[in-house]
Order: sequence, then C-alpha cells, then structure tokens
Amino acid sequence: VLLQIFDAFKPRLHDSNSKVNQVALEALHKMIPLLKDHLAPVINMLIPAIVDNNLNSKNPGIYAAATNVIQALCQHLDTSLLLQPFCTKAQFLSGRAKQDLTEKLA
Repeated sequence: VLLQIFDAFKPRLHDSNSKVNQVALEALHKMIPLLKDHLAPVINMLIPAIVDNNLNSKNPGIYAAATNVIQALCQHLDTSLLLQPFCTKAQFLSGRAKQDLTEKLA
C-alpha cells in the first residue's frame, strides 16, 4: 500500500507548478516523523524525487522545503538507509545540491 501511495505522490515532487511542488515537499516533511523507518521500501524512489531539481531550485521556498525534507530524513530514519541513495545522487549533482548532500554525508 505504501508503494502505491508514494507512486502516486512522487510526481508532485517535481510538478511543473512550483506551488504544487512546494506543498508536496512540505507535506512529505510532515509525513517523515510519522512514518520513520517504514519509508525504507520507498526511500530509493523518494531521494531522487526530492533532490533532483529541488535542491538546486532558484525558488527559495522549494529549496527550503527540500532541505527541510533532507534534514527530517536524517533525523528520523536509520542513516544506513540513506547512505547509498545519498552517495549515488551526490556523484551526479552539481552546484548547491552537491554541496548540501555532501555535507549530509559527512
């Protein structure tokens, strides 16, 4: 069931409408403390959706929401679940997103 929910939710994380995108990130930020390690099956799908475009967004609201989501993931999930997806994304990012993710890895 969780996979089905996040399959439907994921496209909102890169919606072309910036307001929809930002609200989706803010909603995810609220969900993370509730779901915690139950997010493990969807983490490899979520991290690229959160990071791609959002961490390099010029929209300050989207960037702030994305960094809040990354912070919440680090606080509420077993960090071993995040290591591989963060490393994979950090290899292919550039700019502020690469710096932010590299700092989280360190």
